[in-house]
Amino acid sequence: MSLRPRVIPVLLLQNGGLVKTYKFKQPKYVGDPINAVKIFNEKEVDELLLLDISCSINQSEPDYNLIHEIVSEAFMPIGYGGGIKTVDQAKKIFDLGIEKIILNTSLQTNPDLVSQISSIYGSSSVVANIDYKKNIFGKHKVFFKSGTIKSEFNPLDWALKLQDAGSGEIILNNIDKEGTYSGYDIELLSNLNNKIKVPVVISGGASSLEDFKNAIHAGASGMAAGSMFIYKRPHNAVLINYPSFNDFKNLYN
Repeated sequence: MSLRPRVIPVLLLQNGGLVKTYKFKQPKYVGDPINAVKIFNEKEVDELLLLDISCSINQSEPDYNLIHEIVSEAFMPIGYGGGIKTVDQAKKIFDLGIEKIILNTSLQTNPDLVSQISSIYGSSSVVANIDYKKNIFGKHKVFFKSGTIKSEFNPLDWALKLQDAGSGEIILNNIDKEGTYSGYDIELLSNLNNKIKVPVVISGGASSLEDFKNAIHAGASGMAAGSMFIYKRPHNAVLINYPSFNDFKNLYN
C-alpha cells in the first residue's frame, strides 16, 4: 500500500444490498455490492470500507456469507464494520480475509472491546468509527446505532479514549454532512490531528478533488466518500466512479 493519503470508497450495506443514505437517513437501494466491488477492482482503488448499517439497527450479527463473497471478489484491502460485539465475531471476520475491523456502536457499552481485539490482532487492525453531529447548542456530540442514539461524548475526548484503548486508526464521520456534497469538516479534523497520534480518516461531505486536497493539508491519513463514488451529479444517477491516476498526481502535488 502507498504511504500517500488514501482515497477510500465507502459501501453501505443493508439487508444484503448496496444502499446510500442522506445524513444517515432515507436509505436508497443503489445496486449489488458485488458488482460495485468488481468495478472498483478495475479502477484500482486504495481500499474499501464496508459498513453494514442493518446490523446495528437490527442488533444482528455480521452477514458472514456476504462478507466472504465480497472479499472473494476484491483485489484491495477491506475494512468492515457492523454488528461486531465480541472477539469471536472479529476472529470470524478476520478469517474471511478482512484487513481491518471497524467498531462503533458496540463501544458505547463496551469500549474495552478495542483493547481485547487489538491485543490479539494488533492496533493497526482495529479502527474506531466516530459518528457525530452538532446538538441544538452547536456542540459536537458522538452518536451510536447509525446516528439514532446520542451520547454525551464529544468527538475529541472519545477519540483520545479509543486511541488509549488500542485503536490504530480513527474514522471521523460528520452525520450532518453525509450525502450533502458540502465538503469535509476540516476544522474538527485539524483539531483532532493536533491531539491524537493515530491516523485519521475523514468522512462525510466529499464532493471534489479539492475536498481531498483540503483534508490532506489538514493532516488526514485517508479521505472516505460514498455519494461521490456512487452517484453522478447533478441528478444523482448511479454510476460507480473513482479518480484516475492523473487526478491523483495533481492531488498530491
